[in-house]
Amino acid sequence: MNETLTKMKLLNPGHPNKSTGILNGSCSGILNWNDIAYPQMYDLYQTLLSNFWKAQEINMQDDIKQWDSLSPVEQDVFLRINTQLASLDSLQTPTMSQVLDYVTDSSFKAIFAVISQQEAVHNESYSYILSSLVPINEQNARFNQAKNDPIVQKRNSLILDAYEGFRQHPTPINLFKLAVNSINLEGIYFYAGFAFFYNLARNGKMLKTSTMISYIQRDEMQHAYFISQFIRILLTENPDMNSKENIDYIYETINKAVELEKEWSRFILKDIDGIDLNEFEGYVEYLANKRFRQLGLKNLYPDRDNPMPWIHVFSDEMINETKSDFFEQKSRTYTKVTQSNGFDEL
Repeated sequence: MNETLTKMKLLNPGHPNKSTGILNGSCSGILNWNDIAYPQMYDLYQTLLSNFWKAQEINMQDDIKQWDSLSPVEQDVFLRINTQLASLDSLQTPTMSQVLDYVTDSSFKAIFAVISQQEAVHNESYSYILSSLVPINEQNARFNQAKNDPIVQKRNSLILDAYEGFRQHPTPINLFKLAVNSINLEGIYFYAGFAFFYNLARNGKMLKTSTMISYIQRDEMQHAYFISQFIRILLTENPDMNSKENIDYIYETINKAVELEKEWSRFILKDIDGIDLNEFEGYVEYLANKRFRQLGLKNLYPDRDNPMPWIHVFSDEMINETKSDFFEQKSRTYTKVTQSNGFDEL
């Protein structure tokens, strides 16, 4: 599976409308949602659409009033995390847009397009928060700080190497590696930042920002879920890719992302009251185990309950969706999330 993929033609009238594969399949390019290879994709597509939101819908006036009451350390970490997260989301919109050019199945193309748009909204939301709190010269300085920070560069290189590998050489194996690292970006890398914002919120600080973060988290979890199913279908449809080498790559790469997220948390959260860094490291492993299970794999880390249940309290709870694991016979319906059943169970 090292052959170079070619961009799909917009229209192939001689091919069926229902794709014969998500990669290198036959498909006319016409999308009839009533006749797709993986009907559960329509449920996920609808869920993504129902989550549509805009940053401007959240009035930042309360946070603007509270900003000066934050300690200098809190303000510094707030701005560093905001621009660091924005730098990650900046990668997702163009990457997801590129991937859909090579995917055969039109329903998957549509979902990648929605994800690309949602990542653009996330990126804008970070800028919207910044514009509410600090002048443009400080905004620019903070974005440059994130761009040039050695620790941020080290973290981002794991993702960038895989993304650029596919951009330069769009092969099936490089698409697989891109997808694994997309799970790292959306399912592992954001959580030190999320923990910081939720910790502020549980102390009654910057609640509007935490609301926006909860919307972003909801989207990111659903993106990571979709990508995990994409990987499983890719390996199932292409048995030669379902190799020990590739499974080892999943374990090794997600484990590396976990270690990098731990390293980042020890740097960025070390002076933040209320966050136990040892507890957070256990939380990242807890999340990684969930990612492995979504991929149909066994846990890599010790099985444990969520060591940071307080994160649930400030997460958006308006999730009401049906998700189907394509490798199970029955649908799994998730009700609205509460602190007891777990926001990040999805």
